[in-house]
Amino acid sequence: MNLLSIHNLSFPIEDPVLKFLLVLIIILAAPLLLNKIKVPHLLGLIIAGAVIGPNGFNILARDSSIVVTGTTGLLYIMFLAGLEIDMGDFKKNKWKSLGYGGYAFIFPFILGYLGSYYLLSFSVLTSVLFASLFSSQTLITYPLISKMGIAKNRAVNITVGGTMITDVATLLVLAVVVGMVQGDVGTSFWVKLSVSFIVFGLIVLMIFPLIGRWFFKKIDDKISQYIFVLVMIYFAAVLAELAGVEAIIGAFFAGLALNRLIPHTSSLMNRVEFVGNAIFIPFFLISVGMLIDFKVFFNSFETLKVASIMLVASIGGKYISSVVAQKTFRFTKEEGKLIFGLSSASAAATLATVMVGYNIILSETETGEPVRLLNEHVLNGSILLILISCTISSFISMSSAQKIAEQDNEDTVSGKNHEDENILLALNYEATVERMVNLGIMIKAHSNTEDLFALNVINEDKNESSVKNAEKLLHQAANMAAASDVKMQTLKRYDNDVVNGINNVIKEQNITDLIIGLEDEKGFSPSFVYNLYNGYLQNDDVNVLVYHAAQPLSTIKKYAVMIPENAHKEAGFFHALLRVWNIARNSGATVVFYAAENILNILQRILKKANIEAEFIIMKTWKDGEETASKLQEDEALILFMAKRGMHSYIPRMRLIPELLNKSLPDKNYLLIFPYSEYDENSLERRSVGNHDDFMEIGNIIKKIFK
Repeated sequence: MNLLSIHNLSFPIEDPVLKFLLVLIIILAAPLLLNKIKVPHLLGLIIAGAVIGPNGFNILARDSSIVVTGTTGLLYIMFLAGLEIDMGDFKKNKWKSLGYGGYAFIFPFILGYLGSYYLLSFSVLTSVLFASLFSSQTLITYPLISKMGIAKNRAVNITVGGTMITDVATLLVLAVVVGMVQGDVGTSFWVKLSVSFIVFGLIVLMIFPLIGRWFFKKIDDKISQYIFVLVMIYFAAVLAELAGVEAIIGAFFAGLALNRLIPHTSSLMNRVEFVGNAIFIPFFLISVGMLIDFKVFFNSFETLKVASIMLVASIGGKYISSVVAQKTFRFTKEEGKLIFGLSSASAAATLATVMVGYNIILSETETGEPVRLLNEHVLNGSILLILISCTISSFISMSSAQKIAEQDNEDTVSGKNHEDENILLALNYEATVERMVNLGIMIKAHSNTEDLFALNVINEDKNESSVKNAEKLLHQAANMAAASDVKMQTLKRYDNDVVNGINNVIKEQNITDLIIGLEDEKGFSPSFVYNLYNGYLQNDDVNVLVYHAAQPLSTIKKYAVMIPENAHKEAGFFHALLRVWNIARNSGATVVFYAAENILNILQRILKKANIEAEFIIMKTWKDGEETASKLQEDEALILFMAKRGMHSYIPRMRLIPELLNKSLPDKNYLLIFPYSEYDENSLERRSVGNHDDFMEIGNIIKKIFK
């Protein structure tokens, strides 16, 4: 029966299996074919949608299945923009985002209003709504930018923030114009709109993080975590619609709300991006293409006239705003082009506004034809605007993003790139495997996807249960790392002494960082403390990290980082500091540094080159630090720099830290970092900069370290 129905094909295709197969073939083929001729595959998906859609060969109908999946893709784009934005940079550049948002709204609006009122002879209200179409922007090329690794670029950050402002402003104009047409604008209208929007913002930005943190603490199942993310996206979208704004604003706010709860290097982030880029976002682009009707542009000169004005107002306005932003904020020429490329696409809010205006009937002509707030010429012109603006956006974004990415690679070198960064996880307990893998992925260099090692030492008697347990632990570690697109190299070592086994692997694999996990119940046991000081720390050229996890890394809001006096004189201080910086950048958590004033001055210099959310507090005595650690609040964690020099000289109390942590923080996350104290004279990376008075020397090394 099914075979017969497929043989007797009729268009548009109704068979759900065949429909989905066709869409998947398009999603698969577009990147493979178009990348070879340097055409953005995003554009290919839109054109494919036009060809197979109801206005093309009518192979597929733009039915509810396409619309629902496509809507999810649109929400996904806005959600990812909020999720991947660097909150530290976002706060730092909030006024720049506001300034750019103002430019991106005002310039297209002015051009649109002048064109509609004076050239098209629209009424004032229609001209205002028409002009607002060009102020909105859809981040249709954001997935491409993110894939190229420059999502944290300052121009991208400001454009994303400005997009929220322009889209909110555009949709508010829509709400006001519709209210005025319907005669509903009054004090109650403004109060209702303001209050509902504020309540919506507070619920999403304040309550969603609380719900998310609770959920991620309680639920470990990866599938449930992903479904939870989808629920939050749609829940925020529904709340936005209830507040009187478009669903895309809710999705963006949901991304901001969950930003700190989904680390950028986590397996959950990998799943979110993978599913969105593989299915939902391509469906959205195809659904947009299905709206395009090339025939209307040959049937009416008035449509071409309206479309031309729309293109000039939209593309011209965005170009002017990007140039002004480039000059105002002193961006490079390529960053200015990137702003234009990202902002020039019009799809989501533009289409929503046009459809609302088109469906509002003001009156009827003598022949009974409806007089609409926005006529069919505007509707058809918006389709051409979507096609051309997305084309321009794709080409400009890809060109400028490639140049910026190439420039970044030339100007910056990760201090411990994948060639000289080898991280070893010493696995022993099943309960600590996931925590250690997550920490290893969070502290590593972004480019390091292969040089992570997981080790389990087996007693040489080759007990069968010991071998099976080792294989189980290593298999778990490899699978967890693979979920984040990281290849974990697993090692089994036969040795009568665990410490010797680990130390030998450190030498064989040229390990730079050793991570050791603590059991929740035992913490620092006497035997572990003995092995630590008399075994692991005897490796003078390796950073040793001792980790205790009471809750997932993603749920930590703030880290207290304590650095003892003269710790910066250790050879491995800056390499160890990079680990803290990576934790902050990948988790979005706030870091509060407690240290002597001279060390804080160095940290503040670093902050200017590699921004994170950080605070600085002068720590006069180590006892002050101990009191601070004992007062950690819920969802806060502790990071201690255990300088080896200090351990044996000026801070003898540091020897007591394991005992103090067992008593004071049994239910908290804490990380002890022992920087290496010796270096390879042949390596420029492994050398102490703490003894250099020349801050330019420190700056040069920082430039190498922080990418």
